[in-house]
Formats: sequence, structure tokens, C-alpha cells
Amino acid sequence: MANLPKEPAEDAKKQSFWMTGNYVRTVHRTEQSFQACNDIVACFTERAKVEKQYAQQLSQWSSKWKTIVDSRPLYGSLMRAWQCFFTSTERLSTLHSSISQSLTAEEGKQVKTWQKETFPKKIFCGFRESYDNNTSFSRAQKPWSKKLIKLEKVRVAYHKSCQREQAAVEKEKQANENTEMSPEKKQKITEAREKAREEKEKNKECYEKMLEDVTTYTPRYMEEMEAIFEQSQEEEKKRIDFLKEAFLSIHRHLDVTNNESVKAVYSELHQTLMSIDDQDDLKWWKNNRGPGMPTDWPKIEEWVPPVKKLNRKKRDQKRKEGQPVMIGGVKVRALYDYAGEEGDELSFKAGEVFLKVEEEDDQGWCRGVLSGGKEGFYPANYVELAE
Repeated sequence: MANLPKEPAEDAKKQSFWMTGNYVRTVHRTEQSFQACNDIVACFTERAKVEKQYAQQLSQWSSKWKTIVDSRPLYGSLMRAWQCFFTSTERLSTLHSSISQSLTAEEGKQVKTWQKETFPKKIFCGFRESYDNNTSFSRAQKPWSKKLIKLEKVRVAYHKSCQREQAAVEKEKQANENTEMSPEKKQKITEAREKAREEKEKNKECYEKMLEDVTTYTPRYMEEMEAIFEQSQEEEKKRIDFLKEAFLSIHRHLDVTNNESVKAVYSELHQTLMSIDDQDDLKWWKNNRGPGMPTDWPKIEEWVPPVKKLNRKKRDQKRKEGQPVMIGGVKVRALYDYAGEEGDELSFKAGEVFLKVEEEDDQGWCRGVLSGGKEGFYPANYVELAE
């Protein structure tokens, strides 16, 4: 879970797991794993914000330029291709917004839930796993540590006796070279050297005996420590496996290269771009902006008499007073085209024949019936009697 630090070569033996107290790194791994979960959640929460901001920027860019492009003089398939960039961008914006929500709502929540279930705390003692590992390691290492302390004491004693013997040998050598020193004094120096040798041998024997005791106990010590360590490894394996799946899940959200929606967006965009057709666009321009446009060429325009606006209130009042009705009606022929402006007005073309069923009123309007049966008003000066 934690980074793998490189220890200096000269400190390798001192840093060894087997040395007293060095198991604490394995104990602390639990707290480090817990913190790693916090860091992972914080890391990808920040990435979710980046995705959200990117989605907003895409949307703002699309909205801004869509408005600008709509006012530009492009047309036809070229305009559709340009506009397709904005449609595609809106879809990508939606995708990145969903990635942001997934990283926060799904992945972050999942890691937090797993973290809470995996790292139960023991009151006043931190994490239960750390407490249990520390207690077990300490118990397993205590007897070996005591033996190691004793071994160090006899080693120091042995080395000091070696130094004393060496000093005694040097002193004896100097005494033997000194012709003025009395034999009695030389004898005392020789006896001191012999005593130092005996003390060294005695300390060496204690040292070897203590080392044998430590060596004999070491397999048991290693077995107990390894058993506790393997339990810790199993817990760490579960954490590694879970976070591996969490990272893979995050990767699936972030890897837009394999997202079918993204593939569809760019596939449709590519198809739209490939559908740009110069001939179709040039033809559209010719027919809508060029020589192909319909034109009203100059010609004689017949004079059309003006139509007086029909006052319906006045008309209705006259009808109440009694407007003469023509029995059977009289055929009239339209002199000009007329398009009724209200629902109760007739519309007809020049030359069309229909019946006049009511005489012209003082506003210049008559009532008639078209061949299709529709009845309504029309301007009297737009028709003539049909022969």
C-alpha cells in the first residue's frame, strides 16, 4: 500500500524485520492503508471537479459558438457539419458530467463504505488490526529480544577482555625488551598477561554459549513472527485487491476511448463531415441566392380597385332592419383575384363565376355563394354580371 523506500545498504541489517522493534513498520501499514483510502477519495473527488468544470466549459463553448455560427452566412451541408460539432460537444459535455457524478457518487462512496467496514477502531488504541498485530509481534519477539540483550552483554565483555589481553601482550613484549627491568617485575607482567588470557577464554566460552542459545531459539522466533506477519499480509492482500478493482472501475469511467457513446458521437460527426457535398451546396445557393431563384419579371400589372373595409357592426344593423334578398341569386363573374381577410369573406380568382344572393350595401359589399357552397361577403366592385 505504501511506497517502497530504498534503505541504505550499510543499514540493511539494522533495518531488518527480524531486529527488535522493526515490526512496527508492518503494524503502521494499517494506518497508512487507511490514510491511502482518504487520499484516493480526495484525489478522485478533485478529478470529478475537473470533469465537471470541463463539461461546463464544453457546454459554454458550444452555446457561444452555436449562436455565432447561426448568424454566419454558411449554408447547406457545410453549415450542418459545423453545427454538428456543437451537437457532439453537448453530448460530450453530458458524458463528462456523468463521469464527474460517477467518481463522486459511486467510486468515492464505495471506497468510503469499504474503508469503514475494513478498518474497525479499538477504543483508545487506534485500529484493532494495528493493536492486535503490535501485541502479537511484541509477545513473539520479547523472549528473543531478551536473549539478544544478554548476547550483546557477553559480546561486549568478550571484546573488552580481548582488548585487555592485547594490552597485556604488548606490555609483556616491552618488558622483555627492557634489560633494566627486574625479573620479579617481568614475572608479574607475565602473570597479568596469563590472567587476561584466561579471562578472555572464559568470556569467549560464555559468548559462544549465549550465541548457541540464541541460535537455537531463532527458528521458533522466526516461525512465530512469520505466522503473525502472514496474517497481516492476508489483510493487506484484501486491501490491495479491493483498491485494484476500485482503480479499474475508475479507469472504466475515465477511459472515454472505449466508451460506446463517445464512439457514436465521433462516428456521427465523421459521417456528417463526410456528407459535405459541394454540388448540393452550390445548387442550393443557386436556387435560393442565385440565378435559380423565382423572379417576378416586369409585366403589365392590371389596376385593382381598392376595397373599403367592411364595418360589420353597421352591416349587422342594416340586416336587422331588413336587407333585400335575391331569390335564386344572380350569377356574377370575378374581375380580379380576391383573398378574404376574415372568416366570413369569400376568396376567389379572376374569371370565377358564383352567385350573388344579396344586393350591394352602402359599404360596397355584397353577399354571395361560391360553387362549392361557401357563403360570405365580397367587394361589389370586384365582380360583374355574368351573361
